[in-house]
Amino acid sequence: MRPLRYSINVTLDGCCHHEAGLPPDEEAMRYWTAEMGRADALLFGRVTYQMMEAAWRKPATGAWPDWMGEWEIPFAEAIDAAKKYVVSSTLSEVDWNAELVRGDLGHAVQQLKQESGEGLWVGGVTLPSALADLGLIDEYEFVVQPVVAGRGPTLLGGVRERIELELVDRQEFRSGAVVQRYRPVGAAA
Repeated sequence: MRPLRYSINVTLDGCCHHEAGLPPDEEAMRYWTAEMGRADALLFGRVTYQMMEAAWRKPATGAWPDWMGEWEIPFAEAIDAAKKYVVSSTLSEVDWNAELVRGDLGHAVQQLKQESGEGLWVGGVTLPSALADLGLIDEYEFVVQPVVAGRGPTLLGGVRERIELELVDRQEFRSGAVVQRYRPVGAAA
């Protein structure tokens, strides 16, 4: 069974808006590129899928845009090539190496987890809250940015039950951001 990992950038006050933290630097992009390597597939809700596609899909020209630094290209190539599953009740089709996930969320994600491999990676805000409520997340990875946003969507807002976690890894970036990786208490390592 492959684990489901939830990874997200978050500010000190719990904001998860993608523009609320520090802009990514070379160290952060190397880290996220390595994280893509730990996943067989990515699981997104509609909003996150469309946001990631707009930012990281390779243009039809075959050349990455001029605004992208050389140090961002390995991440762009990794996410562009990754298999993606999109949970959406409003999209009728997806592409970008993706397929729609329909029906009962818990059952569908359990089926994906049953497949062999390194793991599934989920990002975003709304979908991970639903998956946490269903007890389907095996690892929580927060890149805590040294910023207080003061507004925006918050980490796991609306989760119905308390989820006890244990710290399993911690890493500091030169920027002051801190990666904190947790597993639910009692989960297998």
